[in-house]
Order: sequence, then structure tokens, then C-alpha cells
Amino acid sequence: MKILVVGKGGREHALLRALLESGQEVELYCHPGSDAIAEIAEPVEAGGVAELVGWMLGKKIDLCVAGEESYLVKDEGLANLCADAGIPCWGPRKESAMLEASKAFAKLFMQRHEIPTGKAWVCESIEEAQDAIGGRFPTVLKFDGLAAGKGVAVCGDEHAANEFLTEVFSRKRFGGGKLLVEQYLEGPEVSIFAAVSGENYEIFTPARDYKRIGEGDQGPNTGGMGAVASRQLVTAEELARIDSEIVKPTVDGLIKDGLEYRGFLYFGLMMTADGPKIIEYNCRFGDPECQAVMPLVQGDLAQYCLEGAQGHLNSELLTFDNGWSVCVVLASAGYPESSSNGDVISGLDELEGARVYHAGTKKEAGQWVTNGGRVLAVVAGAESREVAVEKAHAEAAKVTFDGSQRRADIGILHF
Repeated sequence: MKILVVGKGGREHALLRALLESGQEVELYCHPGSDAIAEIAEPVEAGGVAELVGWMLGKKIDLCVAGEESYLVKDEGLANLCADAGIPCWGPRKESAMLEASKAFAKLFMQRHEIPTGKAWVCESIEEAQDAIGGRFPTVLKFDGLAAGKGVAVCGDEHAANEFLTEVFSRKRFGGGKLLVEQYLEGPEVSIFAAVSGENYEIFTPARDYKRIGEGDQGPNTGGMGAVASRQLVTAEELARIDSEIVKPTVDGLIKDGLEYRGFLYFGLMMTADGPKIIEYNCRFGDPECQAVMPLVQGDLAQYCLEGAQGHLNSELLTFDNGWSVCVVLASAGYPESSSNGDVISGLDELEGARVYHAGTKKEAGQWVTNGGRVLAVVAGAESREVAVEKAHAEAAKVTFDGSQRRADIGILHF
């Protein structure tokens, strides 16, 4: 089976590794890829989405897997162009991917289909946002668009809120766009992933990620400094409620709205005292949650995604390990405000019993060096959370580079 995965980060590295381990003969390609990904998948160059789909036609690609979200809404949309070309794509069409591309679109969808969520106000200026906040703190501010996981701020006071509002409206850090002021919800966060193919869906292993740069959830938001995944993360009763109140109504809502969906769908949830409430959707696997979840997925993922992209979800192709998986991210100096490139990475050959996924690296003169904000993800698993935590942190500590940032409380905090 010839498969192209679209993206270049740690998530795509994890997906490609899982596809390679599917148990059948696969020929893997990736666009744009990375030096690490090139060791298991052939990189593909293309000037845009249309050119990439043209390459897929010429290469007779059997399946396209959307890893990175931007391609789903770029130009005509990756899945849309694949459909026009007759190429199965595991990723939603552009109009459905608006669930992630526009926070306002998603919030209206939730309200329309009575899916539990916090209150929100859409604002087009600093003044409108300040009026919507109305002196209520903490408050949640979200840029209405794609922002690589950095377009959300939980503000504890007026100063923090005004700083973020200035970033959005005056400095236009994320480009032009609106902003949502959202009700602050309290409780433990849980990431739920579902494979969706039309009216059918299957919930994968739940996860919890750690967004802030510093231990104890201090400092600015990042793309994610680590994650823990397990079927034991929520109780059977909690998962049943999440399914009936949030996942199923979302899938039913997509059908009612005429939004075709085939691919992974992420539900960012807050487990409040009133029950689960949805914070946001992502129209792909989370990062770094994917790196934590994929080692727990067993079976033929390649065939599973192909059949799902063709409209049939075959749950018999996969099984899920009931243990725990802990993912520890190593970030470069300056992250998340900036990143340090070219720092030599040492210790990778010393790791035992752990997986390493490359997010921001490149190879120079035979050595791995940093090439981005989040550099590596070290993942270890075990039957118990405590053992998985110990293994993941012990192995991550073996990897060093100048300015390395790593949270020592991944898998410990919030438990």
C-alpha cells in the first residue's frame, strides 16, 4: 500500500511509525517531512496542495493521511482535492475542518447541536473584547483561527488580558481575525480522539496534555510539553457520558449540517463539576498526544485508515493496550517565544525501552541538532502510570543539548 502522510513534526513521525508497524507491506511518503522522517518515508516536494495531489495521482498513492491541520483548509483543501482526484484521504473536507479553523464556527456548531460548552462572545476589537470580559477573571481568550496551538490565553487579571488582546489586534501575531472571549471552566482536562467515518465513529485511548512551559502549569502556553495516555484516564462511566453527551451529538450534528467527515477528530474537554464540557475541536490527532497514544494502538492502522477514508470503519482491525504511555517533550532554548537552532543533541543512542519522535531536528555532518521549538518527544509505557512516568523521565534525562527545557512533572501533576 502506498501512503502519503502530510506534515513534518513529531505527530507525523509517530503516525508514520505506526503505519510502518501495521503488519502489511507499506510504501511510505511524506510532505514536507523532515530528516528524521526521511529515514522511514520518502520526502515529497510540492509547491502547493494542488501540485501535491497531482504528484499523488502520478505515483498512484492508495491513501493520503492528513497530519498537519493547515493543509485541510489551505487553498481548495487537501481532502477536497483528493476527493476530486479519486484518492482516499483520511482527513476531513475543508468545510468540515472549519471546526478547528474557526473557533466561532465551532462554538456556533456546539450551541446549535446543544453540546455542553462554556459561554462565549465573538469580538472584532480590543474594546469589544474588554466589554465582553466585563472584569470577570480568570477568562479565556481565543484567536479565531489556526495558531499552531498558541492562540489561546487563560488570563488571570486585566493586565494579562490586555497583553494578549494587544498581541491579537494591534500586533496581529496570528494574522487578521476575530477573537472569542470564553467562560472559564474548571476541572481536569481530557483529550478524546475519535476516528470518524460518516455516521460511524470509534473512540481511541484518552490522553491529557500539558500546555504551559513551566512545571506546575506555570508560564505561557506552548504547543504541548508532554502528555499521558491510558484507557484508565477516565472511568467507564465518564467515558460513556462523554460519548453520549459530546461525541455522538457532534457526529450527528455533522450529518445534520451536511458536513462530510472522514478522519481523526479531537475533543478537548474539561471535566467540570457539572459534567464534561467541550473546550475545542481539532480536526486531526493532537500533538504531543499522538506520540503518547500511538504506542498503545495495535493492529493494522494502514488498512483501518484506508477503509475509513473509503467510508467504512472496521473496528476489528485495531486493539488498544490498557496500560499507560507517558510522553516527555524536550524543547529548545527560548521556546515558546523563540527557538534555538543548531544545538548538538547528545544521548539518543543511550535510550533503552523508549520511543523517540523527532519534532524539530535536522542532521548536520552526521549529528542530530535542534531545528525548532519542540525538539524531541521521549515516550515510555508500562502497565502502571507510576512505572511509565519513571521510565519516560529517566530516558528523557539521557538526552541533552544546550538550553534544553523539560518539565519534570509530566504524568505526575493532575494525578
